[in-house]
Amino acid sequence: MISWSNQLYLSKSIDKKELKSIKKKLDKNKFFKSIYCITFASNIENLFDIYNVKQFVFPYYKKKKIHILGLAKSKKEAFELISKMIEDIYKETGEFKVRDYFT
Repeated sequence: MISWSNQLYLSKSIDKKELKSIKKKLDKNKFFKSIYCITFASNIENLFDIYNVKQFVFPYYKKKKIHILGLAKSKKEAFELISKMIEDIYKETGEFKVRDYFT
């Protein structure tokens, strides 16, 4: 089950028009070329997880709650976006408590 953050971060190469299309396709499990999703970390010791949308085809992910915090078109952009997210979180809170920041 996929849910979306109200504070969704997007890489520079994803525009607002494209975002609607990406969300619809992800919500309907229609997968497409490379899009990387940034989510809460599955291990609470970490900050984030990065998934290629193609991974969501597997039954394990269809049963799992996935809360998307950011979208990027490449793995490199995903790492750059995470860097920006961490910077913003630290500037606003003085800590790296990702879950507290997004909830």
